[in-house]
Amino acid sequence: MEQQPKQEAKKKSVLKIIIILAVVSTAGYIAYQKISFALAHETTDNAQVETLITPVLPRVSGYVKQIAVADYDSVKTGQLLVELDDAEMQVQLLQMEADYKVTEADILNAKAAINNSSLALNISTGNTSLALIKRNQAAEEYARNKNLFEDQAITKKQLNESAFALNQAEQQLANSKTEYTVSDSRIPVLKASQQKAEAGLEMKRAAIELQKLKISYTKIYAPQVGKIGKKNISEGQFVQSGTPLFSIVSDSTYWIIANFKETQIKRFHPGMKVDITLDVYPDEKISGTIESLSDATGAKFSLLPPDNSSGNFVKVTQRVPVKIIITDATKYKDLLRAGLSASISVPVK
Repeated sequence: MEQQPKQEAKKKSVLKIIIILAVVSTAGYIAYQKISFALAHETTDNAQVETLITPVLPRVSGYVKQIAVADYDSVKTGQLLVELDDAEMQVQLLQMEADYKVTEADILNAKAAINNSSLALNISTGNTSLALIKRNQAAEEYARNKNLFEDQAITKKQLNESAFALNQAEQQLANSKTEYTVSDSRIPVLKASQQKAEAGLEMKRAAIELQKLKISYTKIYAPQVGKIGKKNISEGQFVQSGTPLFSIVSDSTYWIIANFKETQIKRFHPGMKVDITLDVYPDEKISGTIESLSDATGAKFSLLPPDNSSGNFVKVTQRVPVKIIITDATKYKDLLRAGLSASISVPVK
């Protein structure tokens, strides 16, 4: 009877030893696996999914007339998103077009005035030629009468009359030349006025095209495919140009930004394969490729970069952003979301 308890105690001792050996072996194996993995891989859980996020901004100010989408709707490139009220702009366009027509009429009047001045110049040329002929005739008549008077063939009165006729003809010639000069000088002035009106017409045509362009901006279309975020506007609200209305998140282009410690990246290079695990879908095995490494640490992109030359220096391991392209991203399109946390493992041996 005494031997039986001893045998049972001996069996329990052996069992305990077996259990301890099993636990130690398992722990050793796990530790070996983890150490082997750590030596052959660089890992980080400081990583996020990134995508293209495009803000939708109005290019003109106005009141919101219509919102054609709801929060988180899927949109296509060129799809109408928001329409602003363009009634005031349309009235301004009508005023500009009416002013444009007035300027066109001014140009026609300027051309008609130039044509009339050209005709008047031709008439002045003819009158000057006629006045010159009359002046020459009067001069010949005066010279002949002067000779006759010296021969006492005519009276003093007749000589005076011929002298008066000569003076009158000379004055008419001078008047005709003045009229010609005035008519000739008026044409360049009128042509300058026409050119000014034509330049003004071009400016008004450009203003009309600009106004039409502004009117087209009252309809805001999707610049890319994706899903919109939460709207920041409502119908009837006045929005300023450049004010963000909402953003469009691309649902077709994704990548990972992983922030590795500076001590981990010495063996990294573009083209290396990586393993990606999303925190929200830990069972999904996603692979990727390193596309590029940042030329600056993340701290250098902060609003107030640290300056190690000021104050007491405490050395802190820096993080370097690494861009990772997801292999076959379209396969995981329904799983990926911008901002999701991820863990990255990079085989380096």
